[in-house]
Amino acid sequence: MKVCEITGKVAMVGCNVSHSHIRTKRKFSPNLRTKRFWSEEENRWITLKVSAAGIKTINKKGLSAALRDAKAAKKVY
Repeated sequence: MKVCEITGKVAMVGCNVSHSHIRTKRKFSPNLRTKRFWSEEENRWITLKVSAAGIKTINKKGLSAALRDAKAAKKVY
């Protein structure tokens, strides 16, 4: 399933709207990338499937803090 492991973003459903305003269903997929991150604490590479926003979050907070926040957010659901 296409889910960002940091932000939790999933695919959304919407409509294609033609010039004559005929609406057909379509799917908006998140901008996911499989990316490796180096973990200083564990001294190893960690491979994550993350969105572009998730990569920005990791760059801002750091890998360990972003993973900790993602785990805490999943417990809420």
